[in-house]
Amino acid sequence: MIVVVMGVSGSGKTTVSALLAARLGWRYREGDDLHPSENVEKMRGGTPLTDADRLPWLRKIAREIDAWQRRGEQGVLTCSALKRAYRDIIVGDRAGVALVYLKGSYDLIARRMAARHEHFMPTALLESQFAALQEPTSDESPIVMDVGRPPGEIADAIARELEFRSDAGGAASRLRHGPEVP
Repeated sequence: MIVVVMGVSGSGKTTVSALLAARLGWRYREGDDLHPSENVEKMRGGTPLTDADRLPWLRKIAREIDAWQRRGEQGVLTCSALKRAYRDIIVGDRAGVALVYLKGSYDLIARRMAARHEHFMPTALLESQFAALQEPTSDESPIVMDVGRPPGEIADAIARELEFRSDAGGAASRLRHGPEVP
């Protein structure tokens, strides 16, 4: 299984995903690290990315997911995935990929962004993130988490939901302990 944790900048994707991956013993990948340097510089300069800017990044994330699946690896990957079209590229019809949406109010997330340091995404771009956000719909089967809770609680709740959604017995055991060895 691969888990894509999505949400606007400042929603806690990095923190929650790292905790979730550690709890499950899975690989972890920060999707922002896959951005081309031009994208990072645009955002650092306060310029929102266009769909054309994001496309190579989204394709790179999709290739990362495909590589993990080919190798039989389980992992947690972050990606803002603000629009349905973006999620169609990175999640699409891939079996074994779960979508987690970290949802929070503009005010809460703006306060968090104002408090963090040394991140390339300025608070001024949060408005454009919320304007672009298309919340996942039920046909995407998202796990929706309120970001008003502590990150550890959110990661634990996601892990429980993943276990609940997995096949009975063996799959739930694999979530906790990794694949069975014959």
